Amino acid sequence: MDADAVPGPAAPVTTTPPADAPVVPPLPAALLVAAGGTVGVLARALLGQAVATAPDGWPWVTFGINVAGSCALGVLLAVLQRGPDAGRRRAVRLAVGTGVLGGFTTYSTFALDVVGLVEGGRVAAGVAYALVSVTAGVGAAVVGLVLGARVRRPGAVARAGGAA
Repeated sequence: MDADAVPGPAAPVTTTPPADAPVVPPLPAALLVAAGGTVGVLARALLGQAVATAPDGWPWVTFGINVAGSCALGVLLAVLQRGPDAGRRRAVRLAVGTGVLGGFTTYSTFALDVVGLVEGGRVAAGVAYALVSVTAGVGAAVVGLVLGARVRRPGAVARAGGAA
């Protein structure tokens, strides 16, 4: 640059992030997740207290919770994918999907159950529990996606001219 040259005006400063920048969730989104998570964790804790599991038995409560939660998440995602992840859809996804179902299902308890079975000398049961849980969870999510795809929006039949 020439020592006598005078630079032009500075480029304007913008506060809008570029379109490809990661979006940090605003406080209301975090509150939706926290509120939903509280509900999910409370439901899981109440179920865990209501149904006793033998210390050396198959962890049926955790297994059932994770499989049911996987299916419910599949249904929810299938229903919500019918439009953009914005507005009410986004709020429901955050509160129910990430919050309630994220709090209700539990990977940490699942992992502790596997370790407990293995450390208790039931290695085959621990391995079986891990494999069956993951397989059943994925299968339940697929079933949920299929069921959710079959859910019709209110008024869809009327808009389609009454055709089923």
